[in-house]
Amino acid sequence: MGETQRERRRALGALVAAAGADALLVTRLVNVRYLTGLDSSNAAALIRVDGPDLLCTDGRYAGTAEKVASDMEIVVDRNPDAALVGLAADAGADTLGFEPHHLTVERHAELVALDHGVAFKPLGHQVEELRVVKDEGEIDLLRRACEITDEAFEALLPSVRPGITERALAVELDRYMIDFGADGLAFDTIVASGPNGAIPHHSPGARELASGDLVTFDFGALVGGYHADMTRTVAVGAPAAWQRELYDLVRSAQQAAVAAAEPGAEYVAVDAAARDLIAGAGFGDDFPHGLGHGVGLEIHEAPLMGPRATGKLVDRVPITAEPGVYLAGRGGVRIEDTLVARTGGPELLTKTTKDLLVL
Repeated sequence: MGETQRERRRALGALVAAAGADALLVTRLVNVRYLTGLDSSNAAALIRVDGPDLLCTDGRYAGTAEKVASDMEIVVDRNPDAALVGLAADAGADTLGFEPHHLTVERHAELVALDHGVAFKPLGHQVEELRVVKDEGEIDLLRRACEITDEAFEALLPSVRPGITERALAVELDRYMIDFGADGLAFDTIVASGPNGAIPHHSPGARELASGDLVTFDFGALVGGYHADMTRTVAVGAPAAWQRELYDLVRSAQQAAVAAAEPGAEYVAVDAAARDLIAGAGFGDDFPHGLGHGVGLEIHEAPLMGPRATGKLVDRVPITAEPGVYLAGRGGVRIEDTLVARTGGPELLTKTTKDLLVL
């Protein structure tokens, strides 16, 4: 990964130069990890237009930093951002970029008050924009996370039966993901049964599954820092006619969105491929969220796919496609895959069947 991260820093350095800054102070930890390989709770990086890049962390992570970022200058300090501002000034920087979406107003004032004589310039989401397109190594990690996610769901299915609680199913599913090789959970697992399925982000509780329920599972494995995301809705016992019709509608909408997710497609058009079908069936108000989002080092990252989204997909961008319909007091259906936009057609990373499973 060392050369990969070095290339990322070079690309970022060119953006920093174009923005009229001498260096960028990176304080958002997920961005520090992307650029250096260091996963920690206290670090910052200084990406310079000219001269070596610096990585600063405290003594707890110094040894790890030396291993994962051996091509960078490692600085050990309990206050990484302040230390790097001083070093940037010492190296002659006049203008120092920073991440305005992360650095708080209070901390910005404290760094300015150090009076090192550098001008601070907000440079926006430059690192996040670099992170949108994934390299094949990142996609490999996503692919493995999705494989574990599929395997865990298959293992769980025999336990989905009347009388078991949502919480018990969530705990069992989490255990399978860890047992099958996940480093952790991509996010808190959702299990929503019966009327709880009308709540898109329901927290699994003590409700027991009953015959006639639709049950929605939204979950994912974490591998190497990369997040899988999959949702499936199943039926406990024979589904009612309205449940099967709702399921078939959402499945058709999800398939239309997946087919539309190709390089060059407008984000809003991919969303509309699903949303228009759902609205045409009279359920437009019951699909209250965007179609999906990017995935990678974060479970929710750029791009966001929704009815007001701007931008176009390009090759090697992983996203989710997760339309849903939620009927208050009755239940809901959501179907979601993680996929990669590819020239020649999308690559589905989650592969569990989308046929309605009747358990």
